[in-house]
Amino acid sequence: MVCQQCKKHPATVHLTDLVKGEKRERHLCEHCAATEGISFKQHVSINEVLNSFLMTQAGVQELIKMRCPDCGMSFVEFRNQGLLGCPKDYDVFGEALAAVVQRAQEGATHHTGKRPGQTVKLDPRQQRRLELQRELRAAVEREDYERAADLRDRLAELDKA
Repeated sequence: MVCQQCKKHPATVHLTDLVKGEKRERHLCEHCAATEGISFKQHVSINEVLNSFLMTQAGVQELIKMRCPDCGMSFVEFRNQGLLGCPKDYDVFGEALAAVVQRAQEGATHHTGKRPGQTVKLDPRQQRRLELQRELRAAVEREDYERAADLRDRLAELDKA
């Protein structure tokens, strides 16, 4: 889209004016917008904003300078990659890692691994049903259709009871 005023440069400033309840759109280049007294900020990426914010926070400067003496990894590299370089990194980045681990482990300060919250006990009938279903799938895979039909019937009887 070309600037509506000079008709030379690309329109990069898009304005919507309300005049007596009527909506009017204007598309101007930066130069024409500036001559009308319209000021605007240059686009800044969100990454630049976040990085500048993080750099001003206390302690971040120290983290940036920290490096593992064994593998040479910095904390910034760890944050970008998500992987540590060696076991010594846990000692070097201890406090900073504690916050990362705590977020990842839902409040725990050490790695808890993956495990279910609680064991679910199946009643014997549910257990038998699962066994019959497994056997049925295996029989169908082996193309043992007589056995599969028998297992299907036994499952149906179990569901009726």
